[in-house]
Amino acid sequence: MQMLTKFETKSSRVKGVAFHPRRPWILASLHNGSIQLWDYRMGTLLERFEEHEGPVRGISFHPTQELFVSGGDDYKVKVWNYRTRRCIFTLQGHLDYVRTVFFHPEQPWIISASDDQTIRIWNWQSRQCIAVLTGHHHYVMCAQFHPTDDLVVSACLDQTVRVWDISGLRRKSAAGAQPMMADPLSSQRMNAQGDLFNVTDVVVKFVLEGHTRGVNWATFHPTMPLVLSCGDDRQVKIWRMNESRAWEVDTCRGHYNNVNSSLFHPKRDFILSDSEDKTIRVWDTSRRTLLQTFRREQDRFWCLTAHPDLNLFAAGHDNGLLVFKLERERPAATIHHNSLFYVKDSQVRLHDFSTGNDAPMVSIRSAPAGQYLPPPRSMSFNPAEKSILLTSDAEGGTYELYPLPRQFTGQVADAGQTHRAAGSCAIWIGRNRYVVLDKAEQQLVVKTTPNQNPRTIKPPAAVEAIFPAPGTQILLATSTSVILFDVQTRQAIAEINAASVKYVAWSADMSKVALLSKHTIVVATKQLEQLCQIHETIRIKSAVWDESSVLLYSTLNHIKFALTQGDSGIIRTIDNPIYLVRVQSGDLHCLDREGNVQVLKIDPTEYKFKLALIHKNYEEVVSIIRNSNLVGQSIIAYLQKNGYPEIALRFVRDDTARFELALECGNMDIALETAKAIDKPAYWEKFSQEALNRGHVHMAELAYQRVKAYEKLSFLYSITGNTEKLGKMLTLSTIRGDLQSRFQNAFYLGDIKDRVCTLRDAGQHALAYLTAKTHGLEEEAESIRVAAGIEEADIEGLPNASEAALLQPATPIIPSPELDWPHLHVSKGLFEGDFDFGDKSVGPHPGKSRVADLASATAGADESNGTWDIDDGMGGEAEGSGFGAKTAPGFEDEVDLLGADGDDAEGGWGIDDDGELDAELTAEATAAAAAEFVAPQPGVDELDVWSRNSSVAVDQIAAGNFEHAMKLLRDQAGIASFEALKPAFLEIYTASRSALTMMPFSSASRIPLRRNPVESVDVSQYLPAQIYNLTSSLEQLQQGYRATTAAKFSDALDIFRRLLLSLIFVVADTADDAKEIRQLLQICREYVIGISVELERASVSKEDQDEENSTRLVELAAYFTHCQLRADHEKLSLRLAMNTAYKHKCFKAAGEFAQRLLELAPAPQIAEKARKMITICDRQSRDALPIKYDARNPFVLCAASHTPIHKGKAATACPYCQASYKPEFESELCRVCTISQIGAKATGLHLLASSE
Repeated sequence: MQMLTKFETKSSRVKGVAFHPRRPWILASLHNGSIQLWDYRMGTLLERFEEHEGPVRGISFHPTQELFVSGGDDYKVKVWNYRTRRCIFTLQGHLDYVRTVFFHPEQPWIISASDDQTIRIWNWQSRQCIAVLTGHHHYVMCAQFHPTDDLVVSACLDQTVRVWDISGLRRKSAAGAQPMMADPLSSQRMNAQGDLFNVTDVVVKFVLEGHTRGVNWATFHPTMPLVLSCGDDRQVKIWRMNESRAWEVDTCRGHYNNVNSSLFHPKRDFILSDSEDKTIRVWDTSRRTLLQTFRREQDRFWCLTAHPDLNLFAAGHDNGLLVFKLERERPAATIHHNSLFYVKDSQVRLHDFSTGNDAPMVSIRSAPAGQYLPPPRSMSFNPAEKSILLTSDAEGGTYELYPLPRQFTGQVADAGQTHRAAGSCAIWIGRNRYVVLDKAEQQLVVKTTPNQNPRTIKPPAAVEAIFPAPGTQILLATSTSVILFDVQTRQAIAEINAASVKYVAWSADMSKVALLSKHTIVVATKQLEQLCQIHETIRIKSAVWDESSVLLYSTLNHIKFALTQGDSGIIRTIDNPIYLVRVQSGDLHCLDREGNVQVLKIDPTEYKFKLALIHKNYEEVVSIIRNSNLVGQSIIAYLQKNGYPEIALRFVRDDTARFELALECGNMDIALETAKAIDKPAYWEKFSQEALNRGHVHMAELAYQRVKAYEKLSFLYSITGNTEKLGKMLTLSTIRGDLQSRFQNAFYLGDIKDRVCTLRDAGQHALAYLTAKTHGLEEEAESIRVAAGIEEADIEGLPNASEAALLQPATPIIPSPELDWPHLHVSKGLFEGDFDFGDKSVGPHPGKSRVADLASATAGADESNGTWDIDDGMGGEAEGSGFGAKTAPGFEDEVDLLGADGDDAEGGWGIDDDGELDAELTAEATAAAAAEFVAPQPGVDELDVWSRNSSVAVDQIAAGNFEHAMKLLRDQAGIASFEALKPAFLEIYTASRSALTMMPFSSASRIPLRRNPVESVDVSQYLPAQIYNLTSSLEQLQQGYRATTAAKFSDALDIFRRLLLSLIFVVADTADDAKEIRQLLQICREYVIGISVELERASVSKEDQDEENSTRLVELAAYFTHCQLRADHEKLSLRLAMNTAYKHKCFKAAGEFAQRLLELAPAPQIAEKARKMITICDRQSRDALPIKYDARNPFVLCAASHTPIHKGKAATACPYCQASYKPEFESELCRVCTISQIGAKATGLHLLASSE
């Protein structure tokens, strides 16, 4: 028998351990007062719980709830929630150390044993003690519930073990009786009287006497009427009981020091015990003989526990804990063709994969009575001789040869003549030959079935194990490598680095092999050439190859796959470890730890898809895409990483991801489609860059038009030689009044007259005159001179006009305004076309079509999805006009925003939201024909635009509509006094416009400042700049926090009140921002109320300390702790309240504040002080002053009187900050925000600028 250590920790002395019933967790209670929660499967510390004062001796998980219970030397039983990671309540009543605590398997009960000579049963739901079991006369070291019956067993240092009947308690609980808290003396009186009339809830059923010294532990057998006990007399005793009596069955002797705990093996007839003699011993239950002793040289053992379902045990010792199991649970098994041979219950069984039949074949050797025989570790089958070799660890390593019956009848056959000998491993290498590893002598022994003429071979290195290989070859596993060795030639053929290989899995054709270590799999060819290596963080249990040469392997909690190229993934999750034996057609055959054959359904789609990609089997890839639900970010990332973005595009439904993938694989049609769906400037910008890089001029033009990138459009038309559209850009810039763009387009076109007009309109008369004079435009130069009021004689240094030459950009050699740049004509790949995906396809959104299909669409069909507001009357044009006679393929339905004939073409740019651009241009053209000058139409004041675009008060203030803004604030937030808001009104109004001096000695122009100057390309998007925003509010909040931490309460009050007032003017861009603003509002309210309470407390403390003032002082300190402050400030308020209450001898309140302080996990020195405070206050649990404070009765604080308003009492509130008030303060101004009327009706503050 071996102790197989699965997990070990190093820590202080462990006094208690407990397994979680379902998760791979274990709790350890330490002598230093800490509780540790470990994941023993991953080997990581999950959490540490530290609230006990002194050693923690008892620990236990609840069987179904997210709870655990602990008991320690601080006399307390604590119940914890491990999900929230905090103690939810404490059960107090014991008067001495608590030794053990356990949950009842069904009832909401906890049992605790204590050195106060009592056992208590608690109802953890009502948090009351429902029974006190008295009768022991010394320390009660242990008490446990029976797994199924209404019994309790207890062990005591009075040398007795008692069995208690709690059926009366169950009946009383079922009847709905309300148990009462009882003290030990009253419990004894009740028990004495109850015994007289036989009506007690808990009675002693048996008293077991036989130990000669104190008993440390007692426990029930899980299924049999047995009790196990151990004690300081170094003995482990077994007791049997029936309905009427209990008696001692036998005693296990062998320990040399106190035995601290013992238990029954949950699945085998074993007893485990641990002792201060530094050993764990395993005993046979039936024979009461010692089977095995496991010794540690330095550590005394203190506790022992078993997992409720798994073959796992845990023991706590002086330097930590260890998790172990006593025997291997992997069934010995082997496969031949369609049959599985495996060992279960001392029988070799045969499982037929095709029919599912399973039956025993032959019995194997079992352990003699009173002895232990390890189960077989490996099996090797010889189909020629119909015999098997079983290897086990018995007697240092032995193998056994069993002949199987020639005719399988389904009945257990006699084993016949068997052969057994020493050997660590044994495998068949031929028809009648097998190889045995003698690990002690480090030699290979080749034997034949008649066992004649054995030959020995010296291996080339120190061998740990041997495994089968093709033909007469075997694999030799050393500590650092695996060697392919030919037994016939006695030569090493190949070697590969693979440390500590434990198992080997060959593919069906023996061409590939997987070498399994504890955390690593090395995949190699049959010549041991490494193909790949897979590393796992948890233990690898087994592996098997499928028919397509994909390796499937199992870990402790997953079934995974690995390709020979190194890719791996998860197939499914498993609850308990399994051992894979075969995979075929989606059926995974495996063995569990009980030796049962299971068939699991798996989905091989993912690894078949990846395998098809690797082998370039694209027909199968298409078939999988059409017929499977292969989705997920991992598949998309895999395809993108391995150079298949066009395939990943078929799996993606998110527009953003599709856009990126389409650009990556060069599918500009889908990129255009998704850009339209997203319709954000950043995506159009990226699309335009990629389109220009690939020479898709029309796509780049469309993207520039969508984002109204006028400068880029002009440059694009310039480099493509499209002078016609450059002229329209010039006209458009004139309409927009963009002088810079107008001058640039005039420069691109070489239009000197328009350049002169642009300079003149810009007020640059000197430059306009010089330009006109230089290029011979005498009439224009003269009119400019006259307009400027300058005499011609005053002008000097003019250049010679005869030598002047017009500068303009070079014209393209081959203008191509209508054609994309030439591309090579290549055939489309299999995944670039629109092949049918059935229901799995990810096509365009409903109502939209691909760019490739736009030729059949109606002209202007996409107008509703655009942002250009193009009228139907401007979208069509005669053939051969606009951008040119021909249209690029796939763009027939894209509206030509610049190609319409006539002066009304620019209407498609949405310059005027009123849709009157056509009429205005027509009027201008008509007036220009009738006269030389037409007065411009008056525009719309931007302040009026702001007022129309937003219903938020701050935007109305910026527009100058103070009265309207005040009405909005009265209706939305009940604002009654605007005196405090007057400076903010003026500041907002002033900050929304800038003064710009255009020329010397001229009056400054007032320029409105927009909140979003880049995005506000449409009039409906114009909004004023804001000076109050969420970022500055958060900075101001940090200032308030710092002032509060530094105890500058007056400064902090001013900061939070200013912030509270400024939040009225903060505008949210999104709903999430609006939510954050409301949270800031709540924070400011709580801090203003809390600081006001603290300032009043400081004022009261300076007055005479009579009873009334002292009472008010304690009350205010208590109320301060109920304001919703930041955690560090809440700790400070609790410390202040604790000290204030203690100073005025309000011990009950001080203890409550200390307990709340501990729940917030303060610094160690603060926590120590709080614990001392609780200890002192528990002794004098009373308040010397009649304070009006009850923490258990929910209340809110009146912001005016600073007194509690309990739940159910009448109250009113401020409509803006939501501060609560008593009814007598209604209609007054709020004490918190100072601007709203208490109790006023309001609709709620609007935080979003959208007018919807």
